[in-house]
Amino acid sequence: MTPEFRVSARISKPVADVFDAVVNPKTLSGYFTTVGGASAPLVPGSTVVWWGEVPVEVDEVEPCSRLVLRWDGAGVEASYKTRIDMSFEPLEDGATLVTIAETGWRTDAKAVGRSYLNCAGWSQMLCCMKAYLEYGINLREGYYRSELKGVPASEDNL
Repeated sequence: MTPEFRVSARISKPVADVFDAVVNPKTLSGYFTTVGGASAPLVPGSTVVWWGEVPVEVDEVEPCSRLVLRWDGAGVEASYKTRIDMSFEPLEDGATLVTIAETGWRTDAKAVGRSYLNCAGWSQMLCCMKAYLEYGINLREGYYRSELKGVPASEDNL
C-alpha cells in the first residue's frame, strides 16, 4: 500500500485571510517557517525556499481555493517529489476548513517513516496557523529543541 495522508482543521477566519497566511511569506514565516523564513510568495511555476533550505515547487494556485506544491520526499538519498494538495473551503459561519493531503510516497521503510513525520508536521502546521490567525500566538516558537538553537526542525533533530 502506498503511504498517503490527509489532515484538516477549521480556522475561524475568512478564506481570503487563511489562504494569504500560506501564500504570503511574511505571514507563513510568523507561524510555520519561523527559522529561515519563506523566500517568496507562492506563485505558479516558481520555486520558493522554506526554512532557508527546503525548495518548494509551486504547481498550481487557485486563489482562495487550492494550492498544489511539490517537494523532495526522500531527503538526501534517491530523490523524488511528493505532491501536497491544500484546499481552502469557506464555511457557512465565515470560518475556513483547510485540508492538506500529501501523496506520491514510495513504499520503502524510509519513505513510510518520512510520510509519518510529514503527516505530523502538517498537523502541527495547521495547529500553529489556527493559534496565529485566531489569537496572534506563535506556537512554533520553542516547539522543537532544534529551533531553540536557530536550526530548522528535521527528522534528525526534533
